[in-house]
Amino acid sequence: MTSQPRLIAHLLPALSAAAFAAALSAGVAHAHGDVAPQPVDTAALPDVGEEWLTENPYRAEAVGEDIWRKAVDIGASGYIQNCARCHGLEVISGGLAPDLRYLEASEYDDEWYVERFRVGYTQGGITKMPAFDEVLGQKAGWAIRTYIETRPDDLAVAEVSDELKAMRDDLLDAEGDDEAAMVDRLMDIASQIETLSGAPIADSIALRAALVLQEDPTAHKQAAEILTVGLSAAQ
Repeated sequence: MTSQPRLIAHLLPALSAAAFAAALSAGVAHAHGDVAPQPVDTAALPDVGEEWLTENPYRAEAVGEDIWRKAVDIGASGYIQNCARCHGLEVISGGLAPDLRYLEASEYDDEWYVERFRVGYTQGGITKMPAFDEVLGQKAGWAIRTYIETRPDDLAVAEVSDELKAMRDDLLDAEGDDEAAMVDRLMDIASQIETLSGAPIADSIALRAALVLQEDPTAHKQAAEILTVGLSAAQ
């Protein structure tokens, strides 16, 4: 179970490559409170009722992989619009805001997350984090939570970055003729990349690229872009 001191100390297809690249190029500021909550379209997610839950209802083991993927996708969009400016792209904090990847995928840390999401955080009369409840609502809140907890361990991604770069280059050079073998290898890499939250599935760039090629074996450029942008963000 993640303690507050530990959190402070470390204080799919999911997101489209184009949207992620746009967010990356826009840069990330590190000032809390200067964010107007932006609504998130959650129509594709199942309803969870009016009363706030105490545990994430969109985890894969609870709703199945299809709904989980939708939650990650929607959560990615919501995070980029509302959270990345302070908490960092791909939830990799620059140090001035908590690194939310260390929140465990557990009811205990879900409760901490819900409280901050709903009411925000004020210190010394200064708003450090705005309240998101009224504008975003519960479905968006849990979708963002799902995205956050599925962030991969960036050190694990770094360990396979050379191979992913080589695969990216093969895709760009149209040499990835054996797409089935490439999908298998990407899935194998993805299975070895863990989350920092303890969630069982990491939404890694290897998994995203594999899913794109699995759906459309000719989508070399899109898969390569996912790898390119993801590797750039991990540096």
